[in-house]
Amino acid sequence: MSTFSPARLYALGVGGVLVVAGIVGFLYNGSFSVDPVERDAVFGILEVNGWHNVVHLATGGLGLALAGVAARAYALTLGAVYTLVFVLGLIVGDGGNLLGLIPINTEDNVLHLLLGLLGLAAGLLSPRVGARQPARA
Repeated sequence: MSTFSPARLYALGVGGVLVVAGIVGFLYNGSFSVDPVERDAVFGILEVNGWHNVVHLATGGLGLALAGVAARAYALTLGAVYTLVFVLGLIVGDGGNLLGLIPINTEDNVLHLLLGLLGLAAGLLSPRVGARQPARA
């Protein structure tokens, strides 16, 4: 895989941002309460709690870990997952909770859609590992 493939840039960039978002999220709300689900808005925009922060840390850390060895798979998988999370977010609605644990709002849904589409595009635009490259004349 090329050092600068779209998938690798996605894994490093999105992975890094998600790790930072998870850390910053704990500064706003680190509660794991589920009845009721506690929530606070980072910068007054994105809803978070302890569960949401852990998801960001885990998915971001995974991206950083896989950037050099499985960036394409990470981009495609995370892209599909975040696109699914966007659809689920539309179903539960603004101010709802995914799986009864993770608070979301419209702004979260927009971000999830962007991350999902960007991941799918980065994965599809990157060559598969071991794929034959055209011979140069």
